[in-house]
Amino acid sequence: MQRNLWLIAIGVIITLVLINNTVYYFLTKATLEEGHRQELLTLANQIEIAVEQSRMGAEHYEEQIGRELRTASIAAQYALDPDVEKVNAEQLQELSKKLDIAHITLLKKTADDIVLYRSSDESQLGKSTKSWDPWHKVFQQLFAQEAVKEEWLGQTMQNFWSGPFEVSSTELDKVYKWGYYYDGTTNYLIDPYVKFANLDEYNRITGAERLISELESNSDSILEIAAINPATFPDGVWTLTDEGKEKEHLVQRPVIYGNYTVKSDRDEELVRKAYRNHEIVTLEDKAGGKHIYKLFIPVYVKDKGIKISDEYGKQLDSYVLTIASDYEVIQRKLDNQFLNLGLIILFLSIASVMIAYVALRYYKYTREKAVQVAQETYTEEINSLFHSIKAQRHDFLNHVQTIHSLAELNKQKELVAYTKELTGEIRSINEYINIGNPAIAALIRSKISQAESYRIRFECSFNGLELQGMGGKTLDMNRILGNLIDNAFDEVLKYEESLREVELIVTQSKQVVEIIISNRCLDAELQARKPLFKAGFSTKQDGHQGLGLSIVKSIADRCKGEVAMDAPAPDQIKFTVRIPL
Repeated sequence: MQRNLWLIAIGVIITLVLINNTVYYFLTKATLEEGHRQELLTLANQIEIAVEQSRMGAEHYEEQIGRELRTASIAAQYALDPDVEKVNAEQLQELSKKLDIAHITLLKKTADDIVLYRSSDESQLGKSTKSWDPWHKVFQQLFAQEAVKEEWLGQTMQNFWSGPFEVSSTELDKVYKWGYYYDGTTNYLIDPYVKFANLDEYNRITGAERLISELESNSDSILEIAAINPATFPDGVWTLTDEGKEKEHLVQRPVIYGNYTVKSDRDEELVRKAYRNHEIVTLEDKAGGKHIYKLFIPVYVKDKGIKISDEYGKQLDSYVLTIASDYEVIQRKLDNQFLNLGLIILFLSIASVMIAYVALRYYKYTREKAVQVAQETYTEEINSLFHSIKAQRHDFLNHVQTIHSLAELNKQKELVAYTKELTGEIRSINEYINIGNPAIAALIRSKISQAESYRIRFECSFNGLELQGMGGKTLDMNRILGNLIDNAFDEVLKYEESLREVELIVTQSKQVVEIIISNRCLDAELQARKPLFKAGFSTKQDGHQGLGLSIVKSIADRCKGEVAMDAPAPDQIKFTVRIPL
């Protein structure tokens, strides 16, 4: 039995530890994932603001370059002859150096085309613009001195239009920003342009690329950040030049800022989803041998668009910010926490086993102690019983001789009184012997002796009592009887000897054992209304702890029984306890 109890206790502890570990693991994992997601969202918000500020600064800087190109165009107009035929390459080269720009090209309108007619860069000469869309349309509007209606990411001022930085159609390895000016005073369109190096240097020092690079290098979990063109991602837009070479359009490039090297098969789908649904999209996947966590965040530009376009040249008003992070960072944090948890749980498990061991040992000791006390009481009372029986047998001859003498002397009254007293003692012992449970019998015998010493008339009645089968309830029954009898004795001791009366009736049926004890009590009705069953409450003033009736109530409740008290007479109080079998 003890071994099974230990096995059950150990099994319960192991089960609780496993359940606790599992629940804690998944809760911690979910918390870390959500915390990491919120951290990324907060970081994304900061990146979004910083990238927007850098982007707007770069675009403002680019617009300033456009105004400087218009100024350079006007300066060239005054420095050059209004007839394109009288302008040569040496003049344009010298003027480019003075104005600190890359080159100046003069465009001439022919019957069916607009061509690069004069230039400080001889590689430009003779190039047709007929296939340059929308530039060719803009050139026509400028020659017609019409307001430029085509604002394909362009910058329009009086008699002037400038496009964004773009890959050169004649030099595919170079990026320029061109300006075009015509006010009707010349027979050519003036086209000054500058290299991308200036804006590139600005971006390197203060722009979004620098910011993204710093964020990536300073974070232990962020792998890369990129601003994506949702309309042209992932391939961009490419066209064939007149020489048959492929040219990628800078304003339609798929990655606006940052790098895109951490790739997933679902990136294109999720970029479109974030852009189309205006919502943040997340992805957990494998990429490049790493477990990654990605965010796709749509960023919308207020008031005006960005200098980036879709595949048709239409200016966009938003882009998608992607942040790829290393999910293994979360796993490492989770593993560290789980290791710490494991050490804590190991300690608590050992402590729990030790506590369970001590508790079981204490329980065993308490139970053995209670059994020992019951056995000692039983032994003492049995010895007392045997002593009484032996005394009766020893005195039997004396009793017979006394009865014989009283009969011879014809002392009938004395004879009746003597035999009544003698038969009462014998009946008391016989009733005690007839109680089926030895431990309860011992207790009753003890209380009878105690009543005799206190001069209390203690009447006991046991009807149909067969307590042999009560098993574990014997101790509880003894505690109930002991506390009820002691409580009654304490109450009647307040009165003179003639009024000290206690009556105990114990009845057993197939379903229940009923215990009724009554005793004299002043103001019984008032006493019956007091919280006598409350732990600590006592009507006695001599240091009693008020636990007796509380113990009776708790045992009855635990055994699914009931306790009641009432006052059948003004000077009598009665307690009734029913314990189901």
